Order: sequence, then C-alpha cells, then structure tokens
Amino acid sequence: MGLRASYQYLGDKELEALEKFDNEEDIFETVEDRNEEAEILLDIDKMWDVLHFVLTGAGIGETVKGYLLSEAVVGVQSVENISEFTAYTKRERIADIINALEAFDIEKAMENFSMEACKNAELYPDIWDYDDEEDEIKEDLLDCFERMKDFYKEILEADGNVLVTIY
Repeated sequence: MGLRASYQYLGDKELEALEKFDNEEDIFETVEDRNEEAEILLDIDKMWDVLHFVLTGAGIGETVKGYLLSEAVVGVQSVENISEFTAYTKRERIADIINALEAFDIEKAMENFSMEACKNAELYPDIWDYDDEEDEIKEDLLDCFERMKDFYKEILEADGNVLVTIY
C-alpha cells in the first residue's frame, strides 16, 4: 500500500477526453482499454518522489513548472477534480524530456546521493533511516531512471502522449 507512480501511453482521443474531463471512471476505463493495444507502461512504484528529488533537488510538493526533468516524473498538465494525482504530457514535449533525461548525469547524482538529504526533505517513502539499504536504493533509482528514459523513447516512437498517475 502507498503512493505508486504509473506512466502510460495516452492516445489523442483519450487525451481529448481527459482535457474535457466529465467522468473519471469512463476516462480511466477508456485509457486502460486503449493502452492494452499499445502496451507502453512504466511503473516506478514508490520511488517517484525520490527520483524527482534526485533529478530536480525538489520534493514533489515543490514541483518545478516548466522544468523538463520535473515534467518527466509528474507530467506537464495536472487534471483537477480526480481522486488520485493525474497529469499528462502532450507529444510535443516528449522529445525535449528525452533530451533532458539523456543530458542528466545520473552517475554524478548517485555519487552525491544522501539518505540524510532525503530524510530532511521528508521524501516518500519514509525509508531514509535504513542506511544499510543505501546501495540497494541507489540501484533502484538507477533502474527507475533508465526505465523512464526507455519509456519516453517508446512513447516518442509511438507518437503518443503520456498519462501520469500517482495513486
């Protein structure tokens, strides 16, 4: 249980429905049905907040509007009046997000990674007192970062949009 981040392909019809938002259940059923065809999904589980912090230096409560690395994790446009955090990114931003992810020096970021900084920033999940797990957490972050790059590349190739949900 907890807050997990999920990213998926979002077709133009689903994006249009999401922008008009009239029925939460219908939108998510439609998106799920369409995505079964596309099969472009990414689930980074509970590491979304710390990944955002590593990429931006800001916790999720400090989303950096217009900053591509922040947008990679939390999307560009949030959808209001939906029970779980939902946002989307239109295809026009995907190539720029990929370029920002490619340019980011994740190895250097991992050298500077600090469990204490994560604890002080009150990042989710609250695992920052387990110093003996630091190497495992770093490996998980590296894996999430690489899978996120691959996901956005697949979205670009499919000429799609991205739906972000944190639930």
